[in-house]
Amino acid sequence: PGISNEQGQIQRFVEKPQQYVGDRINAGIYIFNPEMLQRIQPKPTSIEKEIFPAMADAGQLFAMDLPGFWMDIGQPKDFLTGLGLYLGHLRKKHPEMLASGEGIIGNVLVHPTARIAPGCIIGPNVSIGPNCVIDEGVRLSKCAVFDSAVVGANSWVNNSIIGWESHVGKWVRMEGVSVLGEDVVINDELYV
Repeated sequence: PGISNEQGQIQRFVEKPQQYVGDRINAGIYIFNPEMLQRIQPKPTSIEKEIFPAMADAGQLFAMDLPGFWMDIGQPKDFLTGLGLYLGHLRKKHPEMLASGEGIIGNVLVHPTARIAPGCIIGPNVSIGPNCVIDEGVRLSKCAVFDSAVVGANSWVNNSIIGWESHVGKWVRMEGVSVLGEDVVINDELYV
């Protein structure tokens, strides 16, 4: 977005530049004084394209660098790529947070309340949330299973996101960046 000095003051703000303008991006959380709202006219307005450049020109826009890595995860395939990168980061910095043992392959994060039946193969790059149930013989790879989801026996889930409280039946095959929202039911023996 812009170039900042040592105090974090942004000297120039450019949203999605066509040419390189600096090594910072615009992401995260905005903290505004109420006076900033006076800059917004009662019409459709882009904060990034109209307000931030004017504030930078006036010397009123500041940034704070955050440590760590950043990635745009707005698309499901990018979310899954980011999950893999995050789990790789955990492997290097906090390996004790990752699951291990029989049936676990590579980087796998399992919430302590999740239940995984015997005979499953989990990983690599899998996250299983709180209160999830993974039935016997399930194969999970490169996927996120959100809170309270159930994956039925002998199902194969690859490169997919299973939403909160969703239920994947028995002998289901999910792949190709399949995404289930909240409380979705996939019946037995289906290919998704």
